[in-house]
Amino acid sequence: MRAKPAVVKGAPRSNSEPILKVSNIETYYGPIAAIRGVSFDVSRGGIVTILGANGAGKSTVLKTIFGLTDPRKGSVTFEGRKVQGMDPDKVMRLGISLVPEGREVFPFLSVRENLDMGAYTRRDVDGTAHDLAAVFEYFPVLKERAGSLSGGEQQMLAISRALMSRPRLMLLDEPSLGLSPKLVKEIFGIIVRINRERGVTILLVEQNANMALQVADFGYVLEVGRIVTAGSSERLLQSDDISISVSRNKALVAATAGSGARPGVESHQPRPSGASRRPWARLRLA
Repeated sequence: MRAKPAVVKGAPRSNSEPILKVSNIETYYGPIAAIRGVSFDVSRGGIVTILGANGAGKSTVLKTIFGLTDPRKGSVTFEGRKVQGMDPDKVMRLGISLVPEGREVFPFLSVRENLDMGAYTRRDVDGTAHDLAAVFEYFPVLKERAGSLSGGEQQMLAISRALMSRPRLMLLDEPSLGLSPKLVKEIFGIIVRINRERGVTILLVEQNANMALQVADFGYVLEVGRIVTAGSSERLLQSDDISISVSRNKALVAATAGSGARPGVESHQPRPSGASRRPWARLRLA
């Protein structure tokens, strides 16, 4: 068994009915197909990761599940109920939360007010207070922090806000983006604790393949809107498929850039200055 300093293995995959089933979804932005016939399952209680380079369509998959974009084709089933086409607030009330790329915390609200926004649909005062205490136990710096937050603290707050809705499935969109390696390890360790201690199923989208596969049970590789590889985290860590897929995806992105076509939704989204030069912001195994 390989050593994993700072992060530990997530909960094992179960043989029960998947908590989430995505079947042949196709999502477009105008005439541009961002994801094309994507299908996958997420087992209850596990951690599943979707890997891919910038432009592969990873964020669109999460947005489609959460109701931020509607698929033109296919279905999304959560706990046996079709949720594609639902408004995001209804999806959230069913038990799905989203930690978006870029955190998207409310900058003019305090830490406590941001957390209250995560729990705005709840009426169980005692349960909300219990979850608030748990959030501060996971991220004690948030209890003491006042004023502006660093990038790492914003990511902690975004995860905490999503937890305050008491989800059964949490969608995380590139939680390592723009963070130092030390902070990435700390946050991924908390993600594993949330999965183990609270039983929250995790669907994690990442470019940092090494870290994602260390905590995940199963992984899918997305290339220009299609799943091209799938397998256990152990197999994917030892496979050359990921590096080959990423190289091919980058070549396709470069080939279409000059024509103005966009091979995937993320390809037109700006990233923080210098992010492409950071080794942990790329999909890689080194």
